[in-house]
Amino acid sequence: MPPAPSDRHVDALPAVLRDYALLADGHRGALVGPDGDIAWLCAPRWSDPAVFSSLLGGPGRYLVTPAATRFVWGGHYEAASLIWRSRWVTGDGIIESREALVFPGDADRLVLLRQVRALDRPARVRVVLDPRADFGRSPVREVTCDRGLWRARTGGLHLRFHGGAGLRPASDGFLVGELAVPPGGQHDLVLEVSATPLVQPCEEPAELWRITEFHWDAVIPEMSGAAERDARLAYAVLRGMTPPGGGMVAAATTALPERAMQGRDYDYRYAWIRDQAFAGQAAAVAGHYGLLDDAVSFLSGRVLADGDRLAPAYTIGGEPVPPVRQLAHLPGYPGALPGTGNRVGGQFQLDAFGEVLLALAAAGRLDRLDSDAHHAMEVAASAIADRWSEPDSGIWELSPRQWTHSKLTCVAGLRAAARIVPAGVAGRWSALADRILADAATHGLDRAGRWQRAYDDRRVDAALLLPAIRGALPPQDPRTERTRRAVLADLAADGYLYRFRADRRPLGDAEGAFLLCGFAAALSSWQAGDLVGATQWFERSRAACGCPGLYTEEYDVAQRQLRGNLPQAFVHALMLETAVTLAHATACG
Repeated sequence: MPPAPSDRHVDALPAVLRDYALLADGHRGALVGPDGDIAWLCAPRWSDPAVFSSLLGGPGRYLVTPAATRFVWGGHYEAASLIWRSRWVTGDGIIESREALVFPGDADRLVLLRQVRALDRPARVRVVLDPRADFGRSPVREVTCDRGLWRARTGGLHLRFHGGAGLRPASDGFLVGELAVPPGGQHDLVLEVSATPLVQPCEEPAELWRITEFHWDAVIPEMSGAAERDARLAYAVLRGMTPPGGGMVAAATTALPERAMQGRDYDYRYAWIRDQAFAGQAAAVAGHYGLLDDAVSFLSGRVLADGDRLAPAYTIGGEPVPPVRQLAHLPGYPGALPGTGNRVGGQFQLDAFGEVLLALAAAGRLDRLDSDAHHAMEVAASAIADRWSEPDSGIWELSPRQWTHSKLTCVAGLRAAARIVPAGVAGRWSALADRILADAATHGLDRAGRWQRAYDDRRVDAALLLPAIRGALPPQDPRTERTRRAVLADLAADGYLYRFRADRRPLGDAEGAFLLCGFAAALSSWQAGDLVGATQWFERSRAACGCPGLYTEEYDVAQRQLRGNLPQAFVHALMLETAVTLAHATACG
């Protein structure tokens, strides 16, 4: 007998990136599409293989969607949290699905909550639950049901599903069916995925929701200003992407294209030293220090372990980033080849040591450094002393050169660190900063009196805004202002800022606007005393998000589309820092 139509899988078509929302609990993250599909979830942790991988064309998915064939989608995050509400308006009424990963999460067990609500009329939703470990290679097995509680295995993972008494086994997958919800009613679905057998009873859905709501409310700080809602969401994103004491992942996804068919498809499910430092400094400015303490712990641990051989990125547990591996069995997100791993592990990025010092100095000013962190500062400063004259791959991870940004970031880090250590040490570090600055002024200063991209490249680079923001030179130093003006004159278009001119093509043809740079332009303008210009840069960049308010690394200005992996943590970090900085500036007149 052929399977019933409702048993058959409908191919999951990917949505544009601006339509995905993030659920995260610190240890892993999920993307929810506009049709109610959990299109991406790696388990048990960020860089493990995906269990739901329809984002990249894999068969694994978890769909909760209106049974009606015609509906329009919307949604929003509940205040100061990563609790998402999908909302569908059908011809028969309005349906919501409240979504969250239980927060805070457990390292080896995730709990995914979905609560379907019929707001005004009876509602019917279609459910397809088809977890497949190892990027879709492992269908479910050992399926059992006891009084509506489903259990199964996929790969090495254990599954338990509550609330699916009205569902039935699918002919090709796990469970499928429809659920009916009365007017004003709700139906809870709870999925557990664990690396170990699930022997302990699961809490009731109401208690899981209460725990999640309570902890999100406890970790998100109050903020003020015109961008309060977006700033608190940015903090929630950073918190959700950072395990306690561990490294913050750069993004939740892999292999989403920065530029279609160009081979720029990277795996960002790892912790970059620079990104972690950005998040720590943003948390220091925001005045809520949980993220700062986690950054200090992770950065100190990596510096003490690897010294002057510090890698640019690690897994969230501090292990080396695995090499690139193609996922040949998946079609991938349109315009990209699917793969995992990253080549960055073999690079030397000098500026990472400067960023470490900046983050630890920010914590030191708040008296939040332990003995290990102080030792890590000494190791980072020694690494700069030993290696500052070497070519490196720089902030943009390009071929090794004498990048001016890298030198100046080390100057900024050494100066910041020198302000919180004893006089003798401070003197040595300040002298080293002066030496590096003198070398950069000799070889990296254009004849127009502004910083140039590299010692052998006279062009400007938006990254050159950052060292001045961090204090490499005083704001009134003429080189700072000349550089700012040159960057904005050469790399700005339509109110957005690009990293650099890759070739002779117009800005926007080679790559998208770089949102990190737009927020850097806002901070740079604020530092120069131009609050109006800073606000304009901030608001323009702030608007370059998707419907849920998430940012990727790049923004296609012409098509108004997000490009690259989602969400990009360091963009949220600089957005948060800029929002708080400008709110304080406005409040002070």
